[in-house]
Amino acid sequence: MKSAFHLAYHVTDLDESRRFYGELLGCTEGRSTDTWVDFDFFGHQISLHLGEPFAVTNTGKVGDHMVPMPHLGLVLEMTEWEPLAARLQQAGVEFILPPQKRFVGEPGEQAIIFMQDPSGNPIEIKGFSDWDRVFAK
Repeated sequence: MKSAFHLAYHVTDLDESRRFYGELLGCTEGRSTDTWVDFDFFGHQISLHLGEPFAVTNTGKVGDHMVPMPHLGLVLEMTEWEPLAARLQQAGVEFILPPQKRFVGEPGEQAIIFMQDPSGNPIEIKGFSDWDRVFAK
């Protein structure tokens, strides 16, 4: 069965969002109106609507870090994560947590990036060398 998630949330500026999601992250734009735009977010559908973004607090304790909650997350294979991380660094993105590895040597070893879109919506992008370890205990 093929499935993809759909997530709709607020942004404050559609043009800035188009630059961030479309140009920087490389997501393909879908349908849009004057008040919203859809993107293919790495095989999933996000709908960005003009409005007040959700409230965020750094209350998610993961390892040694307190991370923004709630946040949008994505899991990529390392072969996709590494060039994306390099592109984000080269673009001068301001990170909440810069590209790094965590849980090294543990079953859930992963690379992570935490950042915000231009409206302040937090995004986490994980990279795994072994896809079978995504849910490892």
